[in-house]
Amino acid sequence: MNLTIYVWRQKDAKDAGGFEKYTDECKGISEHMSFLEMLDVVNDRLTEKGKMPIAFDSDCREGICGTCSMVINGRPHGPWKATTTCQLHMRAFKDGDVIYIEPWRSKAFPVIQDLIVDRKAFDTIIQAGGYISTNCGSAPDANSMLIGKEVSDSAMDAAACIGCGACVAACPNSSAMLFTAAKLAHMNTLPQGKPEEAQRTLSMVGAMDSAGFGNCSNHLECEAACPKEISGQVIAAMNRGYAKASFGKR
Repeated sequence: MNLTIYVWRQKDAKDAGGFEKYTDECKGISEHMSFLEMLDVVNDRLTEKGKMPIAFDSDCREGICGTCSMVINGRPHGPWKATTTCQLHMRAFKDGDVIYIEPWRSKAFPVIQDLIVDRKAFDTIIQAGGYISTNCGSAPDANSMLIGKEVSDSAMDAAACIGCGACVAACPNSSAMLFTAAKLAHMNTLPQGKPEEAQRTLSMVGAMDSAGFGNCSNHLECEAACPKEISGQVIAAMNRGYAKASFGKR
């Protein structure tokens, strides 16, 4: 395939940045390549010409780590539903297509360079939640802590969140509600997390607000963009838990 790509190039958070067009570097792209492999090819060709390669994040390239954060033709992670950028393949596009590639757009995610953003704000939210103490010794008796299947399934669904930030990038308010709510649902749903549930909820929501993320206005673009299909229902659960914890604190 021969493609034309427009890539957002930005030296750092203070630079204005802008799109740069690449055509010659995108000739002969195989439909069997992943999207990141296509960018690797483009970078090799840019390097051969003595030009600066495109800076972008990647790690596992297996849809697990969430670092491959970029907006492709206006959609976080690209056109395929429930797919991270590293799992997106070039067969999703056609010969002659024009592709626009941008970083996450959020005040809380300042651009480091090109397509790489600083997502430390997510770390501060996680850290505000503290930790859960549990016995790590020998395996407990099978029935010593009964957990219903519905509860365990709900916790596991929330735990699928990989913290990529697509929810923030998709939200018109740059809200991190889906991310924060998923982490809270993961820890608060199971019995081990119940003792600190109220304080954890207050602390993590407070950290989210302090980091500069916007509020949720129920567009649910976050749910549509999430590569792990985290349900927006966790946001409603978090709001109920926050209200309950706030009144209990008073």
